[in-house]
Amino acid sequence: MTAIRLYDLQARDDRRPSPFCWRIKYALAHKGLSFEAVPIGLTDIPAIAGGAHKTVPILEDGGKTVSDSWAIADHLDEAYPDRPRLFGSPAERELCRFVEASLFVSAARALLMSYVKDVHDHLLDKDRAYFRQTREKLFGRTLEELAGARAERIDAARAGFDPVRLTLKGGSPFLSGAHPGYADYIVAGFLLWVASIATAPLLKADDPLLEWLGRVQDLHGGLGRKAPLHAIAA
Repeated sequence: MTAIRLYDLQARDDRRPSPFCWRIKYALAHKGLSFEAVPIGLTDIPAIAGGAHKTVPILEDGGKTVSDSWAIADHLDEAYPDRPRLFGSPAERELCRFVEASLFVSAARALLMSYVKDVHDHLLDKDRAYFRQTREKLFGRTLEELAGARAERIDAARAGFDPVRLTLKGGSPFLSGAHPGYADYIVAGFLLWVASIATAPLLKADDPLLEWLGRVQDLHGGLGRKAPLHAIAA
């Protein structure tokens, strides 16, 4: 089988701070596909494939290069139809997009504003100036100003996962039901990103999300425990 390479954002101490790379690592494992995770710094991304892609994940598979997590997931189902599918139907794919969109609205901005200084501090030295410049332009404030007002934002980000908590109250072990699916990988990707860089825990020690997250981390040979993580709860 042709080797599959996944370019995976790398920070200091081999931390992997990309929610989108996390979900694709899970997608590849879900399909039972062996792959090489290629660590890459933020400012090295333009050197891949002649600068055609600005963000990771980027997948190289059999001479084909695919970027964007949704395009990669679609490619994996199309290229390997005989392996467990990420989307059992077009309807399931659209429901997964709804899960992502809901999380973007309810939690993602508060998460980024809460932890953007932590992301900066964990990045490789060569990536920090670029990250600071682009994020301070995006938010119109310094990273230090954002970090100084993050307690309430962390509360808001935590509350943004309430729809996930309510769904899990239904009794299924995974968001996708009896078995894990792409919706689980989307949500877990955000939480593993936070755990990669957060100096202040996002979740409380009694959060019901923790039991579910532990199950997801243990999937596929403990995939979610193979990179350094901070404690996500306290």
